[in-house]
Amino acid sequence: MNVSYLFKRLVSMLPLLLGVSLILFGVLHLAPGTPLDVYADNPSVSPEALEQMRLALGLDQPAHIQYFHWIRGFLTGEWGYSIRTGQPVTLEVVQHLGPTMLLGGVSFLLALLVAVPLGVISALRRSSAVDYTITFGAFLGISMPVFWLALMLQLLFSVQWRLLPSAGMSTIGDGSVLDLARHLILPACILAFASIAGWSRYMRSSMVEVLSQDYVRTARAKGLPGGQVVYRHALRNALAPMITVVALDFAGIVSGAVITETIFAWPGIGRLFIESMNGRDYPVLMALMMIGSLALLISNLIADLAYALADPRIRYE
Repeated sequence: MNVSYLFKRLVSMLPLLLGVSLILFGVLHLAPGTPLDVYADNPSVSPEALEQMRLALGLDQPAHIQYFHWIRGFLTGEWGYSIRTGQPVTLEVVQHLGPTMLLGGVSFLLALLVAVPLGVISALRRSSAVDYTITFGAFLGISMPVFWLALMLQLLFSVQWRLLPSAGMSTIGDGSVLDLARHLILPACILAFASIAGWSRYMRSSMVEVLSQDYVRTARAKGLPGGQVVYRHALRNALAPMITVVALDFAGIVSGAVITETIFAWPGIGRLFIESMNGRDYPVLMALMMIGSLALLISNLIADLAYALADPRIRYE
């Protein structure tokens, strides 16, 4: 890997992030109402107090001045304070980032361990009953609403059979790893389910294309064992296109688990995003959206780097 290429890619992210921040700030600024509207119906907050809060937050200043103050604070690590809780935005993000990384990481590994073998098996057994079954399951998974599946699993495993907890990250008074794992099973399976359906289809298509290549037929004609042909010659090349899809989806899993975290009351970034959106907590919303954008750019870079590692013929200059 060329170091200068990596440096250029990192530098090229800066104007992209600046443009994204400008768009996001403009969208929030054009949204109807202000962050202080949540206090408008609160009789304990006087109009004078509201005016003081408006001045303290800089909402009386023009939009471009507000953006300048925000971007300067964001670059220097001063992300402001949550309007909803009064805590520093950095503290809010750090407190919720760990649970999201844990949930996203487990579901990512689970999806990868299931989707790749399913795609390979489906490609090797093309047009067979196994292929049709896996294809039917994949399309069922793609078309099935996540919130409906989550509610069904909660009904079965938590209400009917009482095997797993329905919400939260831990039981009060029980901070053991086993308790955490029991709380993690349902949301991780739900979050991985949609990825398994899509990734298995990508893996099947890539594997079918590679198996039809001349070098695979040549390897078979030379009498190499079937397993060696598949795993040494076909699978590695078939994984290369998958890397881009998986890497880009990883950012979505980590930063976009809004529905899953909300349904299972998982204290992560997705749940914080919903709470901040309902409370018009613009400082927290801006920070979360910028983190999501940064995660997407980094995952795109990792995809390119991994693509070159998987296929030595690719060189970045």
